[in-house]
Amino acid sequence: MLPRRVVMAAAALVLAAMWRPRGHLLAISAAGLAHVPLSSTRKYHSRKERGRKLVTEQRLRSNSRRNPSLSSRDATVGAPCAALPGREMAASSATADAGAGLRSEFLQVLLSRRRDLQVPLSVEQGSPVKNPLHQKRLWPKEAEPMESCPRKEVENFKEKLVEENFYLITEVGEQGRVPVLLLKLNDPVPKRKPVIVFLHSSYKCKEWLRPLLEGYASRGYICVAIDSRYHGERASNENSYIDALKSAWRNGDTMPFIFDTVWDLIKLGDHLSEREDVDPCRIGITGESLGGMHAWFAAFVDTRYSVIVPIIGVQGFRWAIDNNKWQARVNSIKPLFEEARIDLGKSEIDTEVVEKVWGKIAPGLDSQFDAPCSVPLIAPRPLLLLNGAEDPRCPIAGLEEPSSRAAKAYEESGSAEKFMFIAEPGIGHRMTVNMVKEASDWFDRFLHRANMNEGCIHTHITNSLDRE
Repeated sequence: MLPRRVVMAAAALVLAAMWRPRGHLLAISAAGLAHVPLSSTRKYHSRKERGRKLVTEQRLRSNSRRNPSLSSRDATVGAPCAALPGREMAASSATADAGAGLRSEFLQVLLSRRRDLQVPLSVEQGSPVKNPLHQKRLWPKEAEPMESCPRKEVENFKEKLVEENFYLITEVGEQGRVPVLLLKLNDPVPKRKPVIVFLHSSYKCKEWLRPLLEGYASRGYICVAIDSRYHGERASNENSYIDALKSAWRNGDTMPFIFDTVWDLIKLGDHLSEREDVDPCRIGITGESLGGMHAWFAAFVDTRYSVIVPIIGVQGFRWAIDNNKWQARVNSIKPLFEEARIDLGKSEIDTEVVEKVWGKIAPGLDSQFDAPCSVPLIAPRPLLLLNGAEDPRCPIAGLEEPSSRAAKAYEESGSAEKFMFIAEPGIGHRMTVNMVKEASDWFDRFLHRANMNEGCIHTHITNSLDRE
């Protein structure tokens, strides 16, 4: 069995199984695309070099250098990637304008379904959850990755661990009350610490993430988890999430798949930035599956999230439709699509059903806000994408364009070392122990050990909109 360093570094990328022999795996970063023959791979010279370069028998130029003229769609309203970094708009100022424009478009979509923008952000005291609600049965060993997070030995850790349970009020209505779990060590030095927001996968809850929160807290992070919409404390029964998706399809008044929780994460960013124990320049975000999508979109729209690690979440929604690879994603919330199929008078779920559902419950998800358009706009903030090479819900072939564009954006911004995409060989749609360790290393490198003299590069994005 290959050492973890070799396996994770030699990650499979985009169509590798289709156009390369099985013994060859690929990993992409803004520093270059490395072709790694397994029979001749050597280990890293040191742990410190991990993620920066691959030590192999052969190096190839980056995908963006080899293919400078990536195919694109017409730059029309609603079409994918109307303005992309390093392509139609090559100048840095134009790229910045394009990013601001797309973020503004996305914010307008979020705002279009807020019932009352005048609700002030406030905090209510909460209590620990004794019986967390999971809306699906857990499979054996599913908790292993959660338990694998690297920990620092802290004497009397349980006694020193501070737990806060509270609710953020982000808008009117039951779902505007966001349950928050925060863990940190009782250590006043330094006064302001880095924070990481953790986001759970579908049908789970924030308490599921507690082992990860404790692992990071032992190493000096403030760790925060929330229940996403219609999950955990925001769910009344085991069908709450599916029922909310069906309601969104019927009524078009909410966006429980990704977008509404992103609104909560913007508001969470407001709260964290104002806390006296948080360094507002060092707020990281990560999540698994649905949580990975939440992390991706929250970081795209809100630049206060300074280090980003989506796990098995980033995917090409339009690519999946165009290439008839949408089935696994649809099956994860199939009752929604079955209801849409019936409403549309179809005998089976087809591409038209999928497009209409996305357009109703998450406008722009398969067009202007899709991964090829939004992921590159996270640059130059450190971004690590972690996926399984055999993931049917997030097909690797559908990540070719997003990862190539992201690599180019990071290269052009002079921050090539801050982007890495790793696809773990032989892994489907699940988070692994290796992914947990890679994420941990990334946060330690770019968030915990960040240069405090670099200053913040984020901008506040919600106050002016709240007053409209």
